[in-house]
Amino acid sequence: MSRVAIDQATVQPLDRFLRSLAARDASPNTIRSYKTAVSAYLDHLAERGVDWQSPTRPELRVYLARLGAAGSRTTVAQRLAAIRAFHRWAAREGLSSGDPWGAIATPRLPRRLPRVLEIDQVTRLLAAVDDELEVARGAPADRVAVATALALRDRALIETAYAAGLRISELAAADLGSLDLARGELRVIGKGRKERIGLLGRPAIAALGTYLDEGRPILVSRRPMAVDPPPHVFLNNLGAPLGVRGLRYRLDRLCRHAGLPDGVSPHTLRHSFATHLLDGGADLRVVQELLGHENLATTQIYTHVSPGRLREAYRDAHPRARRV
Repeated sequence: MSRVAIDQATVQPLDRFLRSLAARDASPNTIRSYKTAVSAYLDHLAERGVDWQSPTRPELRVYLARLGAAGSRTTVAQRLAAIRAFHRWAAREGLSSGDPWGAIATPRLPRRLPRVLEIDQVTRLLAAVDDELEVARGAPADRVAVATALALRDRALIETAYAAGLRISELAAADLGSLDLARGELRVIGKGRKERIGLLGRPAIAALGTYLDEGRPILVSRRPMAVDPPPHVFLNNLGAPLGVRGLRYRLDRLCRHAGLPDGVSPHTLRHSFATHLLDGGADLRVVQELLGHENLATTQIYTHVSPGRLREAYRDAHPRARRV
């Protein structure tokens, strides 16, 4: 797609819109993706000599066709969400009369059920960490301490992710000041800068305690002497915070070792956390609170995930399904 310079009358509202996102504590990734989507949209209108404040339906359909030809349905949906947010903001600011996309039929994404691990698969994943720990303890003398520390960290990482249902960004950002092992709580900042409490069961508390006592000090000692210890709970082999990419890499490695299906991600553990809670009889609103979902409708997808729940409901309700 060719690009032309957008005049100042357009640049200024875009900058103001992006600043409004930052003021509402939108994540840097969200701001970046919204800037890309809205900039491309405004460029397109400028190329065609169309006023962004009052584009016609035919012009919007032209742009929709252009999006559809260049990207997947997911990409189209994401870009349209950003563009509509921009128009809604402009209407609130009195810069336009409303969202011109409101009258345009746009493609809807099919609602996909999230991938969920069975309980025995979670057990296999944790067993893979135990195997890693055994291998670490048999490593050469100059490597055994660091390898053991990393294995203890991985155990604490998996237990925490599954026990509290945290997002990968929340795991990476978790700091020592927000962790209370005595109460079994980890305070995190989720989407929209909203704070919530993640609960930790006994295995997660034990794994975190062992890692903090025996593993993390070893990792901290590997940082440059002039650098203060980071406050983050999970560190890499150089004593720096373990980032999102590092978290993904470690989980992918452990999943392959455990023989789990391709496509298992840190978010899969979050999906599994929610599904297993509901399978165990937890109230949907409790799960909503633990996940940090703003709307109950977002949490309701987990009521349709578990084949075990479906079989149980079918067996209890259908007269020809009961066993004698």
